[in-house]
Amino acid sequence: MSRPVVEFWYEFASTYSWLSVMRIEPLAEAAGVELVWKPFLLGPVFMALGWNDSPFNIYPPKGRYMWRDLERLAAKHHLPFRKPSGFPRNSVLAARVALVGVGEGWVAPFSRAVMNANFAEDRDIGQREVIADILTAQGLDAEAVIARALADANKLALRCQTERAAELGLFGAPSFRVGDELFWGNDRLEDALDWARGVRPL
Repeated sequence: MSRPVVEFWYEFASTYSWLSVMRIEPLAEAAGVELVWKPFLLGPVFMALGWNDSPFNIYPPKGRYMWRDLERLAAKHHLPFRKPSGFPRNSVLAARVALVGVGEGWVAPFSRAVMNANFAEDRDIGQREVIADILTAQGLDAEAVIARALADANKLALRCQTERAAELGLFGAPSFRVGDELFWGNDRLEDALDWARGVRPL
């Protein structure tokens, strides 16, 4: 019997995606849910909404709240956190590499390592050498993986995945899809997993 499926749409520059990437795998395993990792880019989605920056930068009170909220949530989940010195960071290369990892089976540990670099170590994940270091630390051939990530077909695949996110009505990250049901935000992760395994509100 096949397991229920949750599509996990996330962005490497997204603060709340960081929390979900770090938490989701053991929670999904405990729920008996299969994860489909869907890295995408929020920039084009925001541009379509008329934003040229993160809403946390556009609306400073919202940004101040978000950073304090992250401190609280990091402490709650026992995650190391350091506010990035640049936000949002360029996540294109990380997303392209992650898409390769989806096909090759190492997307989950790679995604956690990138998020940790960005939100716990304040490393610039937009830099090729940072991504290469992460790949090497995971026992992968960094230059070969990056070459596959930069191939035209893979670039197109990420563009198509991002366009698909917009078509599905996604407006932020993380987002979780169970069939046609959409759940948005790190605080809806558990709800999405419950929905997938058939637990419904009364």
